[in-house]
Amino acid sequence: VQLQASGGGLVQAGGSLRLSCAASGRTFSNYAMGWFRQAPGKEREFVAAINWDDNGTYVTDSVKGRFTISRDNAKNTVYLQMNSLKPEDTAAYYCAARWYGVGDYNIWGQGTQVTVSS
Repeated sequence: VQLQASGGGLVQAGGSLRLSCAASGRTFSNYAMGWFRQAPGKEREFVAAINWDDNGTYVTDSVKGRFTISRDNAKNTVYLQMNSLKPEDTAAYYCAARWYGVGDYNIWGQGTQVTVSS
């Protein structure tokens, strides 16, 4: 599978964005999906994940209550809805996949930049 992220942009603090990650291939439903981000000068960090089987979701504490991950297997797409954005959310956001949720994320899309102005 190949991943293509989109939806980033410039938004004021308190605003919202929805990121999309479109996957090629017919086995998207067998992949657990995740979103990560990397700010300049910082390490990449986990943001959110969604299971391949029961659509269980996980988000990091810093975005809990503001970000929601979801997937549409019919459209081979995973989403990250980001509300109440803060300047510290500014980063390049990456989607990633791992087969049946096993092991490390080993398929990565290109980043999409999110910039939140204060």
